[in-house]
Amino acid sequence: MFDQLFKRASAVARHSTAPFAEERFRYLDYCVHRGDSFWSVRRKADDLFWIAQGLRHGKNLRVTADQVRSLVVGLVDREPTGGPRLDLPRTRRRLIANACTWLRFLGSLREPIERIPFGSRLDEYADWAKQERGLSDATIDRFGRNVRQFLKWYGPLGRPLSRVQATDIDGYLAFGRDRGWSRVTVSNTVDALRAFFRFGGQQGWCEAHLANAIPRPRIYALEGLPTGPSWPEVQRLLATLNTLRPADVRDRAILMLFAIYALRESEVANLRLEDIDWQHDQLNIHRAKRGKAQVYPLLPSVGNAIVRYLRSVRRNDKHREVFLTLVSPFRPLSLSGLYDIVSYRLKSLNIQSPHYGPHCLRHACGTRLVTEGLTLKEIGDHLGHRRTASTRTYAKVNLPGLREVAAFDLGELA
Repeated sequence: MFDQLFKRASAVARHSTAPFAEERFRYLDYCVHRGDSFWSVRRKADDLFWIAQGLRHGKNLRVTADQVRSLVVGLVDREPTGGPRLDLPRTRRRLIANACTWLRFLGSLREPIERIPFGSRLDEYADWAKQERGLSDATIDRFGRNVRQFLKWYGPLGRPLSRVQATDIDGYLAFGRDRGWSRVTVSNTVDALRAFFRFGGQQGWCEAHLANAIPRPRIYALEGLPTGPSWPEVQRLLATLNTLRPADVRDRAILMLFAIYALRESEVANLRLEDIDWQHDQLNIHRAKRGKAQVYPLLPSVGNAIVRYLRSVRRNDKHREVFLTLVSPFRPLSLSGLYDIVSYRLKSLNIQSPHYGPHCLRHACGTRLVTEGLTLKEIGDHLGHRRTASTRTYAKVNLPGLREVAAFDLGELA
């Protein structure tokens, strides 16, 4: 491996005789086979050489990320032949990232374990919600995040879960309001805690009546307008991505799926190569809330954007998910990664929106369908709503229609 990366015999000998040569060799060989470029692998070889020198006095490679950071900061003694410019912050960040990735590949990086008070109870609830109630992974994850934050707040009080009182939950909600929680955030937290403690009451590890004693703020039906950019702003966003840059090619296809098909984050993240029926020009979308596939016609503009990404940007065939990261290790984009893509693109164009995630493009699509005169049933089908009640909020955005009603001449009855 080292003789393939370096031409000079002295460089090959230096890398081959440095500490942990076999461990470095295995990782670099893995990087080559997964598709990393020659220069990327060579840079990693150089970085790992210096990291291995710093770790040579340890008994093994079982270290934490904090120890790696301390090591890099302390690597000030360089050989006369040169070394990484550790006085540059970006160089230190690269060294730390490459070292942690290498150690994680070896199974040697000691990851910090977050201790959640009463975490076993939360795991029991999550298993029950999935197996018995059939809730989606997204819903369980959302409920779990809310309950986890409460348990982390309640744990330091030093009392068992069986002694949780409604006043404790009132105190936690007051704690959240002091930090700017909206009524919707409080309502979502209450829903999660009610579900968790209702299950706990059934299992006998908390008071049976506790769930019903948790107060929920009043949320008025259809009180808020769908929030998202205007359609001309969406068109401007897509127009800026018609370039040859790999990030733009990939992100254009992603943004078109969000804006034109109003897909949710999880639906784009989970889109697989076999879900695109090129022969019949169809998209098979596994709707997150309907729990079944929905077929859409594949528009030429969207199909061309996806084909361009697949042919010129996507580099890994091991994953079946369509959208992957642009740098190695190539892996499917996460939900947070998709959020960052949309948020960055909107903010870079100074597009004003109360929210900057993919859901705002979903709202922009729904609003556009209303202005084009589609019925609520048609809009709900396009958005993948299970109930027409979920679509009613878009009835409020038909401002031209409301103006026509307001301008109606009542004649002598006025």
